[in-house]
Amino acid sequence: MSVRNVVFPAGRQALYEQNRYSPAIQSNGFLFVSGQVGSRPDGSPEPDVTQQVRLAFENLNAILAAAGCTFDDVIDVTVFIVDPEQHLETIWPVIHEFWGPAPHPTLTGVGVTWLYGFQFEIKVIAKLPEA
Repeated sequence: MSVRNVVFPAGRQALYEQNRYSPAIQSNGFLFVSGQVGSRPDGSPEPDVTQQVRLAFENLNAILAAAGCTFDDVIDVTVFIVDPEQHLETIWPVIHEFWGPAPHPTLTGVGVTWLYGFQFEIKVIAKLPEA
């Protein structure tokens, strides 16, 4: 069995332990980040969709930073959007605030019907910095 090198962002370890999953795992030079949502410190959803997307990126960036990465190290992105037909025009401009310049990571977008009270979730794979 391989060792799971877990990465926790500052101040949120209890939330991940309560929900029984790792925020990110380092393996073979990569960082695999669990889906991040726009949750407040207590885990509840941010009600405003625009702010929820910003908060999801802030939560993602905290995990990336804990591993010594930035969004520039991200190579693959998957986003999940509840009712994308309704929310895409609201969500997409916010994504670009965090995306950075080209070349951009790969992207898969998935429309879903439910995200535990959230409207947006982002999951990434990043290349860890060389030792």
